[in-house]
Amino acid sequence: MKNNNKRIIVVGMSGRVDSSMSLVLLKKQGWQPIGVSLRYAIWQDKRNLLKENVCCLTESFKIARSVCKKMNVPYHIFDVSKDFKKEVIDYFVSELKNSCTPNPCIICNRYLKFKKLFEWAKKHNVQYVATGHYTRVKKNKRGKYELLKAKDRNKDQTYSLSFLPQSWLKNIVFPLGNYTKEEVFKLAKEQGFDFYLKRKQSQDFCFVAGKCLNCFLEKEIGKKEGIIKDIAGNILGKHQGLHFYTIGQRKGINLPAGPYFVIGKNSRSNALIISKNEQDLMGREIILSPFNLIAGKKIKEKIRVQVKIRSQHNPDKATLIPINSKQIRIIFDKPQKSITPGQFAVFYQKEVCLGGGRIIKAN
Repeated sequence: MKNNNKRIIVVGMSGRVDSSMSLVLLKKQGWQPIGVSLRYAIWQDKRNLLKENVCCLTESFKIARSVCKKMNVPYHIFDVSKDFKKEVIDYFVSELKNSCTPNPCIICNRYLKFKKLFEWAKKHNVQYVATGHYTRVKKNKRGKYELLKAKDRNKDQTYSLSFLPQSWLKNIVFPLGNYTKEEVFKLAKEQGFDFYLKRKQSQDFCFVAGKCLNCFLEKEIGKKEGIIKDIAGNILGKHQGLHFYTIGQRKGINLPAGPYFVIGKNSRSNALIISKNEQDLMGREIILSPFNLIAGKKIKEKIRVQVKIRSQHNPDKATLIPINSKQIRIIFDKPQKSITPGQFAVFYQKEVCLGGGRIIKAN
C-alpha cells in the first residue's frame, strides 16, 4: 500500500465500543481510517476463562471486522503474539518472581501496542495512529506535545499512557479525549451499534482471566513455601509463594484472629510480612526507576506535582526531586496507603501528565 495522503490513519481495533467509535468519529472528521487488530498471545490452558471483550479473541475480531465493513473501511489483523509473550507476559512473570507487582498495561502500551501499530503503519506508508483511549494530546508553546487528562475524569487513561515517548505523540490521535463514556455509548446507539450497550466491559488482563490468575501463577512460577511473620518478627504461619500476594492485600492470608494486611515481602528470606494495623501500610517517600518524561525535557531541580500511585488513585500533592539520570524521588505531602514496588507512580501538573516511573523503593 503506497500513498501520500496525510489523512489516512491506522486505528487500533479491539472490538470494544471505544475503538469502534473512535473509527466512526475519525471518518466523520474526514480521515480515511484503516482498522487494525493486534493478535496477542493468551495463556493456553483449559482453566483460562477469558470470554467477553478481550482484544485477542475471535469474537472481538469478528466485531471489529463488522464495524469496519459497515463503515466501508479496510480491516486487517496483525499477529504480534510472539512479541506480546516476550514484552508483556514474560515481564509480568519476571516481576512477580522478584516479589514485585507488575503493571502490564503501561508496559504493553509502550513496548507492544503502539509500537506495533506504528510498525504496521510505517510498513504501509501511513503516518498516523489512533486508539480508543480516553486522553488528549496538545502541542504547547515550546513545540512539545503534551498528554492531557480526558474530559471524562472517571475514564481518563493518562496513567496507562505515561510511558509514551514524545516522538510518538505528534502522530497519535485520541478521538475520545473530549467525550464522556456516556456520550460514546450514545454515539454507538445513533450509529446503529447499540449491541454495545448490552456487552459487559471486561476487567481481566488480556491474556488471563482474573479468576484464573492464581492458576496461571502456580503453573508459570510454582509454589515456593515460606514463612508469614508480623512486623515484630513473630512467625504466624506459612505462605505458598510471595508472588500470590501484593502490598495492601487482606484476603487470602488465611490466618485466624484477622484481618491482616500484607505490608511487605522479603524475597531474600522468602517471608511475607503482615500486620493488623492499617497504619503500617502508610508511606510518604518513593524512588522511581526507570522513569519517562513525556516532553523529553530534563528536570534539574525539584518541582511540585500531583502523583497517582495506581490507576484508580486520586492524585495527591507531592514534591518531585531529581536524583540522577536514572532515578527520581517523590515525597508526598501526606502519607499514602499501600505503595507497591513494581507499580508505577505517574505525575501531573494540573491537566498535564508529565510522565511516570516504576516504584523501586517506598518508605
